[in-house]
Parts: sequence; structure tokens; C-alpha cells
Amino acid sequence: MNAPRIGTLDWQAAVDHPELLAEPVAATIAQRDIECFVAPIDPELADTAAFCQAYEVPLQVSANCVVVAGRRGDAVTMAACLVLATDRADINKVVRKHLDVRKISFADMEVAVSTTGMEYGGITPLGLPADWPVLVDDRVAAQPWIVIGSGIRGSKILCTGATAAQLPAARSLALAL
Repeated sequence: MNAPRIGTLDWQAAVDHPELLAEPVAATIAQRDIECFVAPIDPELADTAAFCQAYEVPLQVSANCVVVAGRRGDAVTMAACLVLATDRADINKVVRKHLDVRKISFADMEVAVSTTGMEYGGITPLGLPADWPVLVDDRVAAQPWIVIGSGIRGSKILCTGATAAQLPAARSLALAL
């Protein structure tokens, strides 16, 4: 499959460029034979708004992965939420209820980085710890193509919305506000 023209980036088969991926992301793509593409970017432009503007990627194609930590008593549940850059995840209602936790918040940056093996600002649903739920907004799952992080700030991944929604720990639901 050839990569579509999304923005001004030169998309290449991700499996052929593990140097552009965090180790857990590269391992997941190779092990699961995930068909996706990767393109190098300026790490200073990894944040969504700057990235979309610099590389002419529409916000409605870009998807953000946020890591949350839910608590019920002493038990902590880590999870990832994937929503389009035009939307916000309903963390306090939908995600909290789905994870069956009493309290929920964005995960501490150091914890997110150390447990995922990915860089802050580049965390992606590909390659997350196997016991983490991956909550994919229905609008993301329905997109023919999405741009997501690669585990590092120096590149982005292009894949189908269905790819994210079909990850082993993924659950597609109405997540956006």
C-alpha cells in the first residue's frame, strides 16, 4: 500500500524505519505486522498545533493520545485515550465510568514516560503496556487516515483509524466532548 498525501511530509513504511520510532512502537509494528507509515519531523514542532501548521496536516486528521491514571482505593489503572485534535476527551465522565474508577486525572509526565518507554509529546497507542486499556474515540476509528505520535518527538505515524481501534487492548466508544 502506498501512503496517501497527507500534509507536506514524505511518508515511508514504518517497518522499514525503526530508527524513527520508539523501541516499543517499532517492536509492536513489527510483531503485529501493522501497516503504517512514518515521517521525520522537527522535534520542536511535535506539539499538535505547531505540527499541523508547519506540515499542513489538517487538525481533523491529527489524533492526540493522552495518558490518564484512575484510582479506586489503592488500585491505580493507567489508560490511553485517543481523540481527534479538534476534540477533547471526556475524562471526568466517560473515561472514569468506563474504567470504573472513583478519581481520574492526567497521568504524571514522569510516570507516563517511564512506563511507556516513549517521549513526552510523542506517546502513541502503538506499543503501550499490554495491560493498559486504549480508549479510541468513535470519530478517530472512523477516519480513513490519522496522524499520531511515534513514541519520539522527531517523527509522526500515519495509519488508519481502524488500525488504532483494532489494537488488542482498544475499545472504541464515544469519548469526545
